[in-house]
Amino acid sequence: MPMVKFHECFNYVLLCLADDNPRKMTEICEFVAKQKNISEEEQAIKLEKSGQSVFYGRVGWARTYLKKAGLIEYPKQSYVKITDEGKKVLAENQTVDLNFLRKYESFRNFQAGPSAKRNNEEILDITNETTPEEIIENTFLHINKQLAGEILDEILKLTPALFEKLTLRLLNKMGYGGSGVVTKMSGDGGIDVIISEDKLGLRNIYIQAKRYALDGSVGRPEIQGFVGAIANKDGKGVFITTSKFSEPAKQCAKENHIVLIDGERLAALMIEYGVGVSTVQTYEIKRIDSDFFTDLNF
Repeated sequence: MPMVKFHECFNYVLLCLADDNPRKMTEICEFVAKQKNISEEEQAIKLEKSGQSVFYGRVGWARTYLKKAGLIEYPKQSYVKITDEGKKVLAENQTVDLNFLRKYESFRNFQAGPSAKRNNEEILDITNETTPEEIIENTFLHINKQLAGEILDEILKLTPALFEKLTLRLLNKMGYGGSGVVTKMSGDGGIDVIISEDKLGLRNIYIQAKRYALDGSVGRPEIQGFVGAIANKDGKGVFITTSKFSEPAKQCAKENHIVLIDGERLAALMIEYGVGVSTVQTYEIKRIDSDFFTDLNF
């Protein structure tokens, strides 16, 4: 079943607190998971960049929104408790969603932010079903996906020799090649570049770098040829291409311990290691440090 949306947790959070006993977030999450049949596998799904649990993040934001509306409160650190208003909402059997929460001025002010409150700006309508962290992550991934496409377009303009030079630059940035000394191989069964695996040069990595059309596919014969080229050499093989690999090619690579890097992964590695790209802006996402406030009590 689809992952529960954070606003779908509102009523379940209130129900978990209906007996008026303060509870920790772990207890609330367990209750919501049980009520919504969220499996352990689904609970383990994490955001790609931050590593935060999607499910726990959504229940967490449900808690925050209910708190801002005045339906729950934090009686002591790490605990959540229902308020009289929250009990009233439950007693009336209300369906709590984002539009329902907007009836509370405190929630509208929270959504508008401090600048809107100061300047009497119009409060924006609330329609998004994802948490702020997910919005940031999805936007980040979308920007990187567009950037990856631009990177591959630029790579296709390179000559084969420059493409090989680019792969060397990337591998050096990734920590391979020691001091950056590399040896260009020619006429050796498809080996385009040889580079040392470690700083001492104890073992080599043999690379084949092929600049193919983005909608193309590297097949099993190309991988088999590369396997043959490095069969009697002491080292590892890496096949890099701007296109994709067919399933038979992937199987052949797996059988022969060849690392495959297709166009999508190549662009992602270039972004990760800062090759051919520059940083425009950096944002830091911070969260409350509960330990700090706990320590103040001593």
